[in-house]
Order: sequence, then C-alpha cells, then structure tokens
Amino acid sequence: MSPDDVMIIVIAGLLSTSCAVLGGFLVLRGQALLPDAVSHAVLPGIVLIFLLTGERASLWTVVGATAFGVLCVLGSDWLRRSGVVESDAALALVFPALFSLGILGISRFASGAHIDLDSAIYGDLTFAPLRTISLFGADVPRSLVITGIATVAVVALVVALWRPLQAASFDPAFAELAGLRGRLTGQVLLVAVAGLAVVAFDSVGAILVITFFVVPASTARLLTARLGSMLVVAAGCGWIASVAGHGVAVSLDTSIPGTIGLTSGALFALALVLAPRRGLLARWKART
Repeated sequence: MSPDDVMIIVIAGLLSTSCAVLGGFLVLRGQALLPDAVSHAVLPGIVLIFLLTGERASLWTVVGATAFGVLCVLGSDWLRRSGVVESDAALALVFPALFSLGILGISRFASGAHIDLDSAIYGDLTFAPLRTISLFGADVPRSLVITGIATVAVVALVVALWRPLQAASFDPAFAELAGLRGRLTGQVLLVAVAGLAVVAFDSVGAILVITFFVVPASTARLLTARLGSMLVVAAGCGWIASVAGHGVAVSLDTSIPGTIGLTSGALFALALVLAPRRGLLARWKART
C-alpha cells in the first residue's frame, strides 16, 4: 500500500467519522435526508465565490457554500413551520432549486472553475493526496488538514452540547421545557451539518455525503441501544467501510468513493439481518 493509498483511507475515515457522529443525531431526529439536500444546495455558494474572487478552494469558498447550506436549512424550516407543506416536501422544494441554480451558474459563468458535474456528483477523493499545502515545511494533503480540523470541531461540539443534543434528539419538547434550548440546539446541529457537508462535498462529492451521514449511523442504530455507543460504532463502521472499500476499489480498478459507499451499504445489510436484538433473524426467532 502506497502513502497515497494511506492518505485516501485516512481522509475518508476522518470524514466518515465526523459525518457519522452528526448523522447519529439526524437519524434519531428523522432528518436523514438533510445532508443530501445541503450537499446539493451549497453549489451556488461555490460558484458565487468563484465569480467574486476567482478561487474555488479557499476559506471564502467554505463560507459561501456554508451560507447557502444554511439558507437551504432555514428556508425548508420556514416552509415547514408555515404549515403549507410537510417537512419532507419543504426540503424537496428548496434544495432542487438551489442545486439547479448552481448547475446553471457553472455552465454559464464558471466554466473555468473546474467544477464540472462529474466532480460535483462523484467527488475527487482519488486525487486528494495530490492537492497539497505547506504545513510546518512539509507538503500535506489539503483535504487531510480540512477533514482533520472538521472532525475535531465536530467532536468538540458534540461534547460541549451533549446533554441538550441528547434530549432534543429523543424529545425536543422536553428539552425546551427543561431549559436545554432544544430548538436552538437543533439549529446549531443543522448549521454544523451544513458546514460539514461543504467539506464532504469537496472531498467525496454529493453521492457519498448521504452515505457517510446516514448509513454508518443507521447500521449502528441496529447494533446498539445507547446513544454514546451508537456514535462510537457508527464511526467504526465508517472506518471499516473506508478501508475495505478502498481495497476492493484498487483491486477492481473502479471508483473509490462508489465502492466505499457500496461497502457501507453491505455493512448495513449484514446488520439488518444479523443484529442480535433488532435484526431480521433475531425478530424471526422471537416470533417462533
């Protein structure tokens, strides 16, 4: 295994860890599709910052993309609270419009930004080791630095807001009545998801964003009964999928992000069948 292969696995593992930790709360809150919507909605922000600064890989890019991700979250939340449409319909109304706006912006104004549809949808995780920055005199993959910082920030956020996040995920009304600011905590969670989706969008593309956010957390939900254990197991599933998926992709000479996503799905399928308490086999035995 070459150093580049190790870097790809580490980047994917770190990204899947941070996504899985936040994804655990999203799964419990019934908002599993939110990361996929946000990952599409950030595209206009990337295009806008390119038009203003001529850059697509700077701090301002993250800020602009995150702003449109937050706009997607707040817009869908406003539509939901208006009572005109249901929660899932509100999300489905907002993010396609923003994603379409981003695609049109790329085609018309930002053709030189190298944000083509293949990059936007499939990501460029394979080439992450080639995009480096100088750090303490050494060339380090930029995605490694960004995903590392994002993972530390996510863990710190969850530790700092553990009680309100836990309460708001299971019973938002109780969290609000208990003075834990359940609604504000939920909004902070959604903003964090939007920011992390920007990192995931740049590293692995839109397709794997929903995989990293939802599939490891859903797998862990089948295997555990406590929230803390669920988040740890979800992170472990992300690393297993990253290592195994990369190995299979290299041996078959195929897409690394796609194979990692497929491996995550295979882990979920195994848990769905073999989970000791919630698996299909255990439920079938309990009925017979």
